[in-house]
Amino acid sequence: MHTPTLDAPPGRPRQRTVARTAVGLAVCSALLLALVVVRWRPLMDLDEDIATTTHRWAVEEYGPTQVFRVLTDWVWDPWTMRLLCAVVVVWLVWRHSAWRTGLWLAVTCALGTAVQQALKAAVDRPRPTWPDPVDSARYAAWPSGHAMTATVVLGLLLWLLHHHAPGHPLRRAALAVAVVSVLGVGLTRVWLGVHWTTDVLGGWLLGALTVALAVLVRGRMRA
Repeated sequence: MHTPTLDAPPGRPRQRTVARTAVGLAVCSALLLALVVVRWRPLMDLDEDIATTTHRWAVEEYGPTQVFRVLTDWVWDPWTMRLLCAVVVVWLVWRHSAWRTGLWLAVTCALGTAVQQALKAAVDRPRPTWPDPVDSARYAAWPSGHAMTATVVLGLLLWLLHHHAPGHPLRRAALAVAVVSVLGVGLTRVWLGVHWTTDVLGGWLLGALTVALAVLVRGRMRA
């Protein structure tokens, strides 16, 4: 059985599927952004209702709240994700001499961070405020940096593992860890009262869009 190498170009049908996915994600991201910017009342009311409920739970349930703080501040923190990305880049270059793959991964993560910060500054959405906060966070709310960074980094690593290590025994475990991490980091940000639900949803959509666009660019570079 032939095993694809790190330099094997993806097939055209696969690229078309990724392109269609990117278009769908772009439309959804733009629509959500527009609704947040104009502060569409039904969506804002839903955000406030969810935030009020989860904050009450966070105050009442001390144990889970402390666990979520550790997870969000250390395990799923954006800097932890970036460190994981850096380790993989070094491994690719050192073990496989895959300079282009490593550079592609590093540049994509850096661009994702830049887009995230630019959108935060442009939208400038206030975070939830509470008389009895259980956690705090800096910068504007939309999109969630934790959610977007986890989606970008773990999405790219899953793509590399899926396309360049087919049949690898770690694939299923990696997929499970990635899904739990991406969903979990969104839950912790809402539970701790530092993000609205639509901030997390925006981070997920933009993170997935970043991964899809990066895959398209990589396919064109190697075609």
